[in-house]
Amino acid sequence: MAVSKPAPGVIRKLDEVVVNRIAAGEVIQRPANALKEMIENSLDAKSTSIQVTVKQGGLKLLQIQDNGSGVRKEDMEIVCERFTTSKLQKFEDLNSIATYGFRGEALASISHVAHVTITTRTAVSKCAYKGMYSDGKLKEPVKPCAGNIGTQITVEDLFYNITTRRKALKSPSDEHAKVVEVVSRYAVHNSGVGFTVKKHGDSTADVRTPVNSTPVDNIRTIFGPSIANRALAYYASDHGLYSIYLSYSRALAYYASDHGLYSIYLSYSRALAYYASDHGLYSIYLSCSRALANYASDSWFVLNLHKL
Repeated sequence: MAVSKPAPGVIRKLDEVVVNRIAAGEVIQRPANALKEMIENSLDAKSTSIQVTVKQGGLKLLQIQDNGSGVRKEDMEIVCERFTTSKLQKFEDLNSIATYGFRGEALASISHVAHVTITTRTAVSKCAYKGMYSDGKLKEPVKPCAGNIGTQITVEDLFYNITTRRKALKSPSDEHAKVVEVVSRYAVHNSGVGFTVKKHGDSTADVRTPVNSTPVDNIRTIFGPSIANRALAYYASDHGLYSIYLSYSRALAYYASDHGLYSIYLSYSRALAYYASDHGLYSIYLSCSRALANYASDSWFVLNLHKL
């Protein structure tokens, strides 16, 4: 007796909303991921002050305020659509890209899994403009309002429409700690920018760094003097890179859990570490960014703090 085979499944094109929410889940996995994308947008906008406000670990409220270049009113309609960006126009621009992001997916992804409000003002604008977004689209026409030069992005009810993602997250206190960690790392890497992060309603900030500081100063502010006193800043002027040396006796690429610091993992295919036995020195070279550091004794290992 012949065994009947199951009928083939019907191939259907997924609804655009479903596609966008799936894509958003790949980019935005938790509040800290959303904040990372928004911080990079602020840095790309040449901000010197970035303030972050968090409620319930960023699930109820995640707000970032910067003093960067702002968004033009004419661009407000499409700012949350996928693949809309001011950072490149043609494929060849990738050869000289100098920004953190360029694809134009961050705000779009966030708007598909949260309620997003953007208030922004450019230097040439007489007032600010506010727009509210859902699923990448404006919910109503942009309205003029009061506001400082720069951009404020308010993200509310993150993952309100993806209950499985929301349930998979840790407690609000754990998510808040991850948000603070992201701000701390960018503050050390971008010492010329002042960073602040605090819980909504609190008067005391979890992290506050001044403008035009140094990486070591920010390490001292965030992680305390005991670790900062063992750090030496090395500035490679030829390439504009900072490296931080910390006296630990473990491997180069590791997580220093005692102090909450991450090293840069030397997992690049073009990374080369060698030992100069005649001088007892280690040198680390990355061909993509030249020599990052050239000194580390037996108990001193390097943390490259150029980019996350």
